[in-house]
Amino acid sequence: MRLLEKKSKAEIKRHTKNLALDTVCDIIGSVLYAMGLYTFAKMANFSPGGISGIALIMNYLWNLPVGVMTLIMNIPLVIVSYKVVGPKFLVKTAKTMIITTIFLDVIFPLLPMYTGSRPMAALYSGLCMGAGMAFFYMRGSSSGGMDFLSMIIKVRHPHVSLGIVTAVTDFLVILIGWPVFKNADAVLYGLICSFSASIVIDRVLYGIGAGKLVIVITTNKEALIEKISELTDRGSTVIRAMGSYTKEDRDVILCACSKSQTYMITNAAHEVDPGAFVMVTETSEVFGEGFKEYKK
Repeated sequence: MRLLEKKSKAEIKRHTKNLALDTVCDIIGSVLYAMGLYTFAKMANFSPGGISGIALIMNYLWNLPVGVMTLIMNIPLVIVSYKVVGPKFLVKTAKTMIITTIFLDVIFPLLPMYTGSRPMAALYSGLCMGAGMAFFYMRGSSSGGMDFLSMIIKVRHPHVSLGIVTAVTDFLVILIGWPVFKNADAVLYGLICSFSASIVIDRVLYGIGAGKLVIVITTNKEALIEKISELTDRGSTVIRAMGSYTKEDRDVILCACSKSQTYMITNAAHEVDPGAFVMVTETSEVFGEGFKEYKK
């Protein structure tokens, strides 16, 4: 009985800690994301792409609130993508989007906007939005929008690259900015923003591949498998291997995952086994029956 009570208390403590970390990352990410979108992109009159870019165009044309419109446009995408991304990812993303909406529509309109050059605004918009999304991805969440749309398209057309889907949808939204903002520079600034955001996410989360393969050599197989499953709702493949020099047996864990999960799995590996060897590699297209819970 005491063992069960201790285990229960440990579970509560762990869940509380994870919730606190999720919330802190949501707040930091939302501040950065809102800064990039409202402080820089809105001032410079260009669309950074994605659902937020459409919301920014609607704000320019009809003065509609950016955060609320982003949230509203995400609702149908959430409904149709439920089976693709899974309930846990949806709940986390919904919380992230609500916090981001508060910063976009309530807090940042009270703060001074950037009034410098448009090229610098485009650059810093991308840097801030990319950093914000990186904080979301690190905790298994996202900013919603095109993430959901990309997953839906991927399920229906599994051989299409996620990178291409995202790039095309973003470019179409950026292109709309040309007639709306009435100058071709809006397209160029949107592309600068999108590219710089991708670079930031790339540096923080090991790259922008459609999928990643995390390889872990460990002496604590059971604990790590349980930890990976707990954090990502994903299974792993275990291979028993022997070193050619030491002749000692070791467990090799292979986990196909999304870019947002590599950070969590790497941290979990070193937490469970400080001496673990971890390597993250690109995969050409990790998607299939075992990857239906893919979370970008």
